[in-house]
Amino acid sequence: MKENNEQDVQQNSVKSKSLLFHGELALLIAVLVNSFGVVLMLYSGAGISAISSAPFAFSEVLPKLSLGTWTYIFQGILVFSLMVMRKRFVPSYLFSFVVGFAFSEMLDVNELWIKVLPYTIPMRVVYFIISYMLICFGIALSNRCGLPIIPTDLFPRELSAITTVKYSKIKIGFDVTCLAVTGLLTFLCLGYLDGLGIGTILAAFTMGKVVGMIGDKLDSHFNFDVFRPLKKLAVI
Repeated sequence: MKENNEQDVQQNSVKSKSLLFHGELALLIAVLVNSFGVVLMLYSGAGISAISSAPFAFSEVLPKLSLGTWTYIFQGILVFSLMVMRKRFVPSYLFSFVVGFAFSEMLDVNELWIKVLPYTIPMRVVYFIISYMLICFGIALSNRCGLPIIPTDLFPRELSAITTVKYSKIKIGFDVTCLAVTGLLTFLCLGYLDGLGIGTILAAFTMGKVVGMIGDKLDSHFNFDVFRPLKKLAVI
């Protein structure tokens, strides 16, 4: 009993020393960072990120709808799938549509100005590295914000909770599946692979672990919390 009390005191002491990171701010940063990271990775020429590869494929095959619009449709399918797996309606998931819409709109906004950046080979390598780290950071941050998040980030996190399978494994499996769908769709409909590059493959097989590493670093420095009335949104 004494040992347990000492451990509780130590844990509370560590938690009290952690800096407070407001979940609302974390979610806002995650949306801005991820939307920019996705577009920057595509602009680098190394391929689009796995989380947006399927919507990108549909936007290429059916270009009447923008990447942002297809992303929102894809996110809706993911949220619906989670409700089917939980076998019930989850009100908090509805907020994910709002977040997903903001993310989708930011994709289109970033596509409007991204071409002003220099497009040399060295800079394209830099763009990929920056975009890769931004997306990893954004996902790790959104996983800790305590609020419903972008559906493409929500899906692997919730699937991990539903199946009790480690998040990194679910994340990698989800990313690889998205890439497979993208490759099959573009090859059958366009006659060639589009949106897939060495960067896309690399990210798909490594991003889950990098997200986990960044998440551990965040946990060691910050204590995430949200405004009390908004905590109801996080109840699953």
